[in-house]
Amino acid sequence: MRLYAGMSREFIDHAVHNRIAALLRDAFQRVYRYRPSPSEEHSWRNSLRAVSQVFEHGNLLDHGIILEYQLPLTSLRLDCLIAGRDHDGRDEAVIIELKQWSGCETASEPNLVRTVVGQAKRDVLHPSAQVGQYRHYLVDVHTAFHEGVEPIVLSACAYLHNYEAETGDPLFSAQYANLLLESPVFSADDVDPLTEFLCARLQRGEGKPVLERIENSRYQPSKKLLEHVAKVIEGVPAFTLLDEQKVVFDKIYCAATVGFSHRIKQVFLVHGGPGTGKSVIAIQLMAQLSKREGRNAQYATGSKAFTETLQRIVGTRAAQQFKYFNSYGRAAPSEIDVLICDEAHRLRKTSANQYTSKAKQTGKPQVQEVIDAAKVTVFFIDDRQVVRPNEVGSSELIRKASIDNRCELHEYTLETQFRCAGSDGFINWIDNTLGIQKTANTIWNQEEEKNFEFRIFESPLALEEAIRQKATDGYSARMTAGFCWPWSKTLGPGGTLIEDVVIGNFRRPWNARSGVSGLAPGIPKEVHWAYDPRGIDQVGCVYTAQGFEFDYVGVIWGPDLVYESSKETWSGNREASYDVVVRGARERFVDLVKNTYRVLLSRGLKGCYVHFMDKGTETFVRNRCEGLGIAVVAIAPAAVPRRVSQIEPLVVESGQRPPSLRILPRREIKPYINAVPLFDLKIAAGRFGEFQMPDTESVIWVEPPQRTKPALDIFIAQVIGDSMNRVIPNGAWCVFRLNPGGSRRGKVVLAQLRDYTDPDTGGSYTVKRYMSEKTTGQDGDPINAKVHLIPESTDLAYSEIVVLPDDDKVRVIAELVYVIEA
Repeated sequence: MRLYAGMSREFIDHAVHNRIAALLRDAFQRVYRYRPSPSEEHSWRNSLRAVSQVFEHGNLLDHGIILEYQLPLTSLRLDCLIAGRDHDGRDEAVIIELKQWSGCETASEPNLVRTVVGQAKRDVLHPSAQVGQYRHYLVDVHTAFHEGVEPIVLSACAYLHNYEAETGDPLFSAQYANLLLESPVFSADDVDPLTEFLCARLQRGEGKPVLERIENSRYQPSKKLLEHVAKVIEGVPAFTLLDEQKVVFDKIYCAATVGFSHRIKQVFLVHGGPGTGKSVIAIQLMAQLSKREGRNAQYATGSKAFTETLQRIVGTRAAQQFKYFNSYGRAAPSEIDVLICDEAHRLRKTSANQYTSKAKQTGKPQVQEVIDAAKVTVFFIDDRQVVRPNEVGSSELIRKASIDNRCELHEYTLETQFRCAGSDGFINWIDNTLGIQKTANTIWNQEEEKNFEFRIFESPLALEEAIRQKATDGYSARMTAGFCWPWSKTLGPGGTLIEDVVIGNFRRPWNARSGVSGLAPGIPKEVHWAYDPRGIDQVGCVYTAQGFEFDYVGVIWGPDLVYESSKETWSGNREASYDVVVRGARERFVDLVKNTYRVLLSRGLKGCYVHFMDKGTETFVRNRCEGLGIAVVAIAPAAVPRRVSQIEPLVVESGQRPPSLRILPRREIKPYINAVPLFDLKIAAGRFGEFQMPDTESVIWVEPPQRTKPALDIFIAQVIGDSMNRVIPNGAWCVFRLNPGGSRRGKVVLAQLRDYTDPDTGGSYTVKRYMSEKTTGQDGDPINAKVHLIPESTDLAYSEIVVLPDDDKVRVIAELVYVIEA
């Protein structure tokens, strides 16, 4: 679909006489049945006049022009495409992305820039990245650009006709060098270079037959693309089939390949609980049908986070075959050979939402759209993973749609559990405990189930520390929670996330919101939370976690679902829920929240760790377990994170007792409840002193100062030396917080400089003011070029410590909370 097609001489005449915007507006109304916005008309008028002047300046008068061309199976439209022949008579075309920008800034993500869009600054694709993606998409899926002896050669560029670039302009910074090389950007002063770029490719003109060739071609992914998709998928170990997965795969694959030649549409319905391998089979089906059969196989889900993570794993080119359920409303009948719908329980009633114009609404149920779009449709489903009232996907819905469309229906069930260490018992126990389904697994016996670890923690801090420890040990691990806290729509200072999840002194942010702009460096976007290692610093909700699996999952069970022992039933607390959609589900609220916790609890491959906010609920769950013991991590000295295990308990010698602190007798100690530990740092604060190992049998606990609330991340230590005496007097006792999150810039920190040449010698510690110089890494992310550990002393003999990247960086252990007064 396009709004305008013609020859360049006519296009220039329309632009000169101010008719081009009106022509596009009328075509837009015919296609979409509503009027475009005034801002879009204004953009057409200005940008198309500017590019027409370039065509006239370059004497490009015999060339095919396409405006507002919609990319197949997407809602994206190209601004302008000009076609003709080069000096040697080869067919060529150039995509031109038009922008009215007047300035921009670099962004934290490698392919993004920050500019004003809709009267606010937002992170958007760099113009070279945007138009480059358009080019790759058309080359891969439009037959004019990949079929025949001589496919049309396609190039791309961007023209920012209002942009006056300055020396060192962010738009042309080094982090975008590769993008600019492939798809150059031309600014207001670059009319001549843009003209030369176009003439070098379209010198001969003769654009009419090239235009007709593009107009008459069809959507069909290239064999190279399909082979690339298969190759990428086969190279990812996580996508390897095992045991029963292979059996079910073979059944579907054989039936599907035969089904291509049937006049009757084929529908496959595959049932499976969490961890049975539905997604692995779905992705392998896509790979093998693409590779062996050369079929146009596409993979669709209803999860933005899961889909974009898969797109990121397989890369930009293969990502074109990974779409959403709502992508097929305008697809031609049976346009896709095989459409694989993963997590089909997330199908919506329709693909329309509150922002969808009437013209774009098909009036069809979403399940009908996907069946119409493909010769063979495969649905992978778990009827008990519906967590929102507007998710209507069910086995019954798909069966009925198959019957109504006279499809041939095949059903399979996956039984073998590959998640939760292969423990069918854990999933069945969850279902039984939540009252979702009666199973034989009424009790979870941890002593018998050695391969999967289920633990209950007394505090969210203890839970988080256990999860962080697993990540430190090299496992994938994430914190999740029920939707029992607000999710801020704005960012904090410097683009930081606001700490919405608050339980006592536990304060953490949710993962970033979808579409949020201006995130600080180091914070992954929502869709990358599960995949990016930095996601461990945020708490994920069910909508972000669903579809993913981790080695270890931590779950904060909120007060939105509690067990009432007096009534022997589960009760939903709407007032505790911040999920507006689920709260409005009324009689379905309890079932939806049950499904939410079922999804969260079943994300772990090796273990599931839980903290219950409601003690009655915790008691009920504990009573259905054996062999759990007590989760002592929350209260034992061993709970100090391994990342700081070199900081040993203090041996208090005569004359060293801290002022204003009461050392508790052993009978009174309730670690991290009424007591915090003292640690012996053996620091010479003016230098990196050699660490000395004290007697680890002696653990000293003190009553915390009035200003300090006990917590797992709090400890007290003495700082020796004068290098920080403007802030910390020599010998002062200080309160520190372990493993501080967020920016350290400007903070007083306890730092360790590792000696990796001899790791057995232990670490060296110092207390200094932390400052850093940033630069941009190869991936575009900010990294430390230098770290400065700055003394603040009355003695000018002390000098700062500069840590270069080759010095293996400095590791911040803790930050100063305050100095305890004598």
